[in-house]
Amino acid sequence: MKVYSLIIGVILSGFYSSFAQDNKAVAVVSATSCEAMCKANTSKKALLLQSIANKSNENKTKSTDGMVWVAAGEFKMGTTDYPDAQPVHDVSVKGFWMDQHEVTNAQFEAFVKATNYVTIAERPLNPEDYPGVPVENLVPGSAVFSPPTDKVSLGNIQQWWKYVPGANWKHPSGPESTIVGFENNPVVQISYLDAQAYAKWAGKRLPTEAEWEFAARAGREHTKYYWGQDLKPDGKWVANIFQGTFPNNNTAEDGFVGAAPVQSFPKNPYGIYDLEGNVWEWCSDLYRDDYYKNTTKVNPQGPLDSYDPEEPGVEKHVQRGGSYLCSDEYCIRYVAGSRGKGETTSACNHLGFRCVKDAE
Repeated sequence: MKVYSLIIGVILSGFYSSFAQDNKAVAVVSATSCEAMCKANTSKKALLLQSIANKSNENKTKSTDGMVWVAAGEFKMGTTDYPDAQPVHDVSVKGFWMDQHEVTNAQFEAFVKATNYVTIAERPLNPEDYPGVPVENLVPGSAVFSPPTDKVSLGNIQQWWKYVPGANWKHPSGPESTIVGFENNPVVQISYLDAQAYAKWAGKRLPTEAEWEFAARAGREHTKYYWGQDLKPDGKWVANIFQGTFPNNNTAEDGFVGAAPVQSFPKNPYGIYDLEGNVWEWCSDLYRDDYYKNTTKVNPQGPLDSYDPEEPGVEKHVQRGGSYLCSDEYCIRYVAGSRGKGETTSACNHLGFRCVKDAE
């Protein structure tokens, strides 16, 4: 049985959650482990997945409306800015369809209504996964960005991340928040397992890390950012990222403090929106910090196992693109070729996804 000591510490200390991407960025603290659910075919997870499978056939033949065709090609993957994105290496990918924008609240709600799917953040926590933790403290919830009022040291992420009971995709910042009126915003508080379930229902899949970066670069190589060389081309913000002093003072020069509605910023040369900033996006690849040293050139699918030296033994998947919380002071993962990572069952309020689809 997996027991994450960090999670237990968070619960015992009043649900403070940490969220870090590498040594500069954000890591999502898991709200629950699904291992116990996976042991029997009659488990909640098994039944939910079977329900999704039964109802997904009608979606497999859906058109590619709202998707963009990305033709096959080659590119140089990675960046010298981060150790886990080195070496920069040649990669070729086959053609694929990609969602024009991140999956929205409205789209995810349609999936939930059709399948009765329950996200990880909404599921009860199994006491067997948290020995020694009082049962009354095991409340479903998730990680929420809660900025301090004053400038703080960037060495302690618990100063701006909290575990909030009742936070989930319908209530991204906690029970008092809502998605009503934000139907066109990207859905957040989504774990890898949640994103995978939606993709299967939709007759799609999550993008590989290589596909994601190829689409984000959109033929532009050797640029610092996916959109070009300058952080603010022609004096305009072209992605939803953090301006000001992180984490306490977001000046919102780009017009948004939190997530922006999809398609709020310019599309890239391939016709795809928000591949940088706004919300982090799950990829299908397991995460290893050393994967680029041993990867394949043609259509890489990721490593066979996961390894993060910062948290050995915790299964993680790749996340890409950064979010509205990335700034030039912290995270900076909107830099072209940079990588993120997250524990498989983790979610938070700046983490979403988009899907891809193979050519018929």
